[in-house]
Amino acid sequence: MNTAPLQGIKVIDFTEVQSGPSCTQLLAWLGADVIKIERPGVGDATRKELQFDPNLPSYYFLQLNSDKKSLTLDAKTPDGKAILTKLIQSADIFIENLHPGAMDKLGFSWDVVHKLNPKCIYGTIKGFPVSSKYADLKAYEPIAQVTAAAASTTGWYEGDYNVPTQSGAALGDSNTGMHLTIGILAALVQREKTGEGCYVYQSMHNACLNLCRIKTRDQLTLDKIGYLTQFPQYPDGKFGDCVPRSGNIEGGGVLGWTYKCKPAGDMDSEIDANNYVYIILQRGAKDFELFCQATGFTDWLTNPDFNTADARDRNKQAIYKRIGEWTADKTKFEVTDILGKAGVPVGPVLSTKEMMSDESLYDGNTLVRINQGGEIGEFVTVGVPFTMSNFQPTYGPAPTLGGNTEEVLKAYGYTPDQIAEFAKNGTTAPVEAPAAPKA
Repeated sequence: MNTAPLQGIKVIDFTEVQSGPSCTQLLAWLGADVIKIERPGVGDATRKELQFDPNLPSYYFLQLNSDKKSLTLDAKTPDGKAILTKLIQSADIFIENLHPGAMDKLGFSWDVVHKLNPKCIYGTIKGFPVSSKYADLKAYEPIAQVTAAAASTTGWYEGDYNVPTQSGAALGDSNTGMHLTIGILAALVQREKTGEGCYVYQSMHNACLNLCRIKTRDQLTLDKIGYLTQFPQYPDGKFGDCVPRSGNIEGGGVLGWTYKCKPAGDMDSEIDANNYVYIILQRGAKDFELFCQATGFTDWLTNPDFNTADARDRNKQAIYKRIGEWTADKTKFEVTDILGKAGVPVGPVLSTKEMMSDESLYDGNTLVRINQGGEIGEFVTVGVPFTMSNFQPTYGPAPTLGGNTEEVLKAYGYTPDQIAEFAKNGTTAPVEAPAAPKA
């Protein structure tokens, strides 16, 4: 029995780079039939971005487009418009992430698509909410982060590196794609009730902002009392009007920090500088006692500077210093073992190399190996981030540029002669430039 949740759902993927393709790839892995529209002779921009070989598609492209079909199509030509119209008329979902106004200019706005196929769900990704003063800006991932207060609250809080810092995680790209996926799935359920599709608009800004919810909480608190007890600036530092950068605090009220350890060797080296561990001191008395017993800091249990959560907030710098001295002669794995057994929240700072070398994560969802075949062979990517008790995704290769053009067009009733003409007139293949006149 095929239990793929989106079996039978047809998706026209008019997206490129990361935010849109991350959404459509997830839909493909959940069983949808995804047809990716690519520019003839060019394809998705990521095919040639950050390549490891100039003759092969990049890992950037491969990791975002597996299990899709590639149809090369110039939707600006009369034949291209007719083909895209036919695709939309049979689609369940149409998704685009072009810059503001581009789809209107092309002739495939929400209003047009809804008239062509009232059951089709139209998903779009733009940089900002329609109501935003920045709605017409062309947005990249860092632009979304800096305008959603993510960057202003990330990074170090003093010294030369006290500058707004963007996250290493793609808050404005893959995160936006996941947010749009939620909207698309909600629209599919809604369609069961209404019988027609709706317009799902997802901004990169709002996707970032959703992950900055606790920073808006902090701003409310700061506005109310003028300080934030969990921040390293408390109690001796000064707070301004805005939520400041906070280094490596946990952010939720418990005392969390990153502590340096001795290198563990192998992939944990001085050069890579990931020989750190993250430790959290919970606010509860029993939890704090477990930490003190495991580290030998039992004197803290009777010391009024440390034996309550409020006291620890006031003396956090002394806590950071002493714990740092305790971790300094241990590896991050040794610290994790000692504190983990005691029930203390702890974790080693793992590099991408360390994490991707952990075979336990190749469980069919967390990390997956995909065989692309040919010169590329096998590559690793992140799988479907959740598990379902009655469904296991399968992961296939990414398509070659236009590799499914003939297959898709035949499935939509086009004859071999028509398909050949589309390639000749520039609809599905680049038109060859005329030969230069002989001297």
